[in-house]
Amino acid sequence: MIKYNNIFLIGPMGAGKSSIGKMLANRLNIDFFDSDIELERRAGASISWIFDVEGEQGMRDREIKVIDTLSAMKNIVLATGGGAVLAPENRSVLAARGTVIYLKATINQQVNRTAHNRDHRPLLQVDDLQSKIEELAKIRNPLYEEIADYTISTQDGSANDVITKILEKIT
Repeated sequence: MIKYNNIFLIGPMGAGKSSIGKMLANRLNIDFFDSDIELERRAGASISWIFDVEGEQGMRDREIKVIDTLSAMKNIVLATGGGAVLAPENRSVLAARGTVIYLKATINQQVNRTAHNRDHRPLLQVDDLQSKIEELAKIRNPLYEEIADYTISTQDGSANDVITKILEKIT
């Protein structure tokens, strides 16, 4: 059963949260939000710029406000940023206000899917992409697992296959 008729997608960069979220919302005929896009819209600046000017903590503070506002809505699919789970406030509101789906991706998937668009991912501005993704996974994966109602692997199959698995879990 879907809590509050909200579905919150969590998981690492490159797991497909935004792509799958849009398609899932369309299939369910409900609104879709991406917390990163909403954060940028409200700030009038890119996440990369916010990182440069305010640092990661400044960006995370903004993210907490955006997720609190969006998660209070009803009948939405919300794709969160990969690091949203770092804030206890975010974990709390996501777990309480919706059904949390952890889209799990392998390290290789993440490397392959993020290698071409690292410009928009401040934490991936490094020489050794795989090591950075492994480092983030060690910290974040337990937090994803902590609040997930369901875990869905994005390794095998298409986005439609993942959506079918999500719908099987929540309906």
